[in-house]
Amino acid sequence: MRLGFLNPLFERPGPWATVYVDTSHADQSSAEEHERHAREACRRLEQQGADARTVRAVYDELATVTPATEPVGRAVFASRGEVVLDPSLTAPPQGAPHACWSALPHVGPLVELAGDDPTCLVAYIDRTGADFELRGARGDRAVGRVTGQQWPVHRTATADWSERHFQLRTENTWEHNAGLIADELRARQEETQADLVLLVGDARERRAVHDRLPEQLRGRAAETAHGGRAAGSASPGTHAARLLDRDVDEVRARHLHDHTGEVLERFRAGRVPAEGRVTAAEGVPALVDAAREHRIGTLLIRPDGTDLYRDVWAGAEPDQVAMRRTDLQYLGDARPAAVRADDALIRSAAATGAEVLTVPPDGAEDTNGAPVGGLGALLRWPYEGGAPQ
Repeated sequence: MRLGFLNPLFERPGPWATVYVDTSHADQSSAEEHERHAREACRRLEQQGADARTVRAVYDELATVTPATEPVGRAVFASRGEVVLDPSLTAPPQGAPHACWSALPHVGPLVELAGDDPTCLVAYIDRTGADFELRGARGDRAVGRVTGQQWPVHRTATADWSERHFQLRTENTWEHNAGLIADELRARQEETQADLVLLVGDARERRAVHDRLPEQLRGRAAETAHGGRAAGSASPGTHAARLLDRDVDEVRARHLHDHTGEVLERFRAGRVPAEGRVTAAEGVPALVDAAREHRIGTLLIRPDGTDLYRDVWAGAEPDQVAMRRTDLQYLGDARPAAVRADDALIRSAAATGAEVLTVPPDGAEDTNGAPVGGLGALLRWPYEGGAPQ
């Protein structure tokens, strides 16, 4: 998960009200239950010291959240009387609504409940150009189009010698437009930082574009025969649209599974010194040091890990984090606050553009070698002589 969307939370001071609410139950009593949960969450915030304006802002926001608007759930982050961010969830929180008043926004559960979000750049291709759409867990949006040569793009039915020149021009138009689409697709992927690409359209056109992609992007590109660029080819609610949605979900899930396995393999290898260099770290003290040095490249979080709950000291800036209060005062913050380790490290990761990846809980099939305490990292550059203890 890339956490750029969380930056509004880290660009202003706290304290923060955080609420995670489950809206997955829709029945006759759901409205009353939802109202009760909203009041209970606000009561807990008041008990923890939240100011009245912020509590009211949270309640007003929760009042708009229903199973019709949010089938699964929503997180609400508010400070100083204003809701700053309210992302949708892809998995419901367990139990009663979680409500927290703390120095930092409590973003730890969001990594699991909002889901790791590999984004998919869908290219709807035909012989004359392509439309591009970015799909992810937080919604879909159009991200542009490219138009190539419009004529000639259709072959004639005759094989007469006099038509050969025209047929050749048609082939050249197809080849030119495929190259143009591939170039624009590469540019859109770089602009959106999409994790993978899905090519939609006729098999010949898909393959022509695929073969012209840069090698690195070609390895992250998949194809589907469902849907197309023509109007009505995958209209919302149709069988074709459902098949296309299924294909997008499948390639995103496959990418996440493969990526998680690759990261865990690198983590297992990286925490063992090789030629005096360590490229991975685990445990709160080592990660706090790495965060201060902007060394974290990928932060690994196992949701059931005990290290997530450990207290660290955090200052106003994302790299102001320490194990002891006196260390943070030495770094220049006179009023540090005790915060959860996962919240402080996620803030640091978001500020430096690092990836945050949820790994399966202890005992799952593919967690061999995951961070023992639940927190680990692949480093942007290694420690020489071993990671700090």
